[in-house]
Amino acid sequence: MVSKKKDEIVLEMAALKGLAHPLRVAIIDVLSAYGAATASTLAERLGESSGATSYHLRQLEKHGFVREDTTRGSGRERWWERVPRPISLNATELGPTSADREASDLVMAEWQRNRQKRLAAFLAHGLETVGKEWIEVSGVSTANVQLTLEQMNDLTEELAAVVDSHLAKYRNQKTPGARPVQIHVDVFPIIDGVEQGGDVSGSAKDEQ
Repeated sequence: MVSKKKDEIVLEMAALKGLAHPLRVAIIDVLSAYGAATASTLAERLGESSGATSYHLRQLEKHGFVREDTTRGSGRERWWERVPRPISLNATELGPTSADREASDLVMAEWQRNRQKRLAAFLAHGLETVGKEWIEVSGVSTANVQLTLEQMNDLTEELAAVVDSHLAKYRNQKTPGARPVQIHVDVFPIIDGVEQGGDVSGSAKDEQ
């Protein structure tokens, strides 16, 4: 299963391997963005068979990522929803060539690929799809600043608190006019930047 810390799903190795399949990551992404769905609905959206989505939903349920939405459906169909907790993936202790690291890299790569695909679609087709008003209140921006380790930790925690407060306020709302909105907050050091007061000597590390 998974271990919990501050209401997060912190992946242990069995659960990480249970998630490490492109279709399972895609299913989690769709349920996160659009809410509960049936295996057939997921299959149609993802271009897969309902048999495939049903199988992978059962695997995700086994590891605690999804659950049946018993408020919907009938005896003929089951609705599935993502378990509403953040998923935390920490690969810092994994060997660079281990099977566990390979599983971690696959999950991270699929998350990133799906994020980039959605952002590219918004930039290319947002105006004609959602209209001027939604474009005007959207934001795609990059900021650069020199930070110490402690300062970056403070920034990360403050940004997470702002996002969490909005998730708690609006999660599962049924307000007319609401539509799926995806939030990206990226905070990371530039790897080839020079540390203030130091140098760039030493070996490089690739850690997630």
